[in-house]
Amino acid sequence: MDTDPAKISDHVWRAKYRLVDAGRSEAGIADSWRRVARAIAAAEPSGAPLWEARFFDLLQDRSFLPGGRIQAGAGTARNVTLFNCFVMGEIEDSIPGIFRALEEAAVTMQAGGGIGLDFSTLRPRGLRAWAAGTIASGPVSFMQIWDAMCGTVLSTGARRGAMMATLRCDHPDIAEFVSAKHRPGMLRRFNMSVQVTDAFMAAVRSDAAWPLVFPAAAFGPDDQGGESV
Repeated sequence: MDTDPAKISDHVWRAKYRLVDAGRSEAGIADSWRRVARAIAAAEPSGAPLWEARFFDLLQDRSFLPGGRIQAGAGTARNVTLFNCFVMGEIEDSIPGIFRALEEAAVTMQAGGGIGLDFSTLRPRGLRAWAAGTIASGPVSFMQIWDAMCGTVLSTGARRGAMMATLRCDHPDIAEFVSAKHRPGMLRRFNMSVQVTDAFMAAVRSDAAWPLVFPAAAFGPDDQGGESV
């Protein structure tokens, strides 16, 4: 593997940021800087050529580098986002709600955005879904659908999909969540973060029991609303 920094940089530019379309092909990194500078300067109400030149100079000497989505998408006329990351909306605890959230995430990722999701709204594994008479498989199980979607959408472009999954520290499935990636090949496209509260940290310091709970409205009359660890 070639370790020459200049060659590595050139490879990254060609693979992720260089614009190559039917009627347009950037010959060097300066062409990319010019494209980005012109696109960003176009938002100015006046003096766009001046701002383009100033911004180009900043980019050319590496005084400032915009986010990757800006470098890849600005000035291309492609239907892509110039924002790197998105916090997705609440995932409704129902099959229609889950797949609406999946669709929204897929469309965002197709446009080049990374996504962050809170799976704390999904009922824990083993809890009865009273309306349908079924047993919930838990948030970690549904995360595998997002993982597969990310790999599928990735196949349409050169950039890896980026996802962040979070779960509250008092969710009954938190132990399964934090250990999920110990299994080979499991949730490979996710970063995982636990939502930690001040109360949890206080319990850690005092070595107190920590209740694992889920909203009582999700439980039927014979279910228990939580447990402690």
